[in-house]
Amino acid sequence: MQKLVAAARRLQDRAIVKVLMFKNFLKERQEGATLVEYALLVALIALICIAAVAALGNYLKGVFNNIQQGLKSNSV
Repeated sequence: MQKLVAAARRLQDRAIVKVLMFKNFLKERQEGATLVEYALLVALIALICIAAVAALGNYLKGVFNNIQQGLKSNSV
């Protein structure tokens, strides 16, 4: 009977260790998800900045072309 109780305790201890390992695994996965979320946010912000710079560049190109045409028409 004592051997059976000892075996049951060892089994219980192993089960507890496995549950704690699984809990730690899930906790680590949650932190990894946070890192992925931050990476996606940074990528999205970078894309928005690139689009804004491209749009602003086209606008400024038009402004400088108008200035150039105005200077040419005034023979400057």
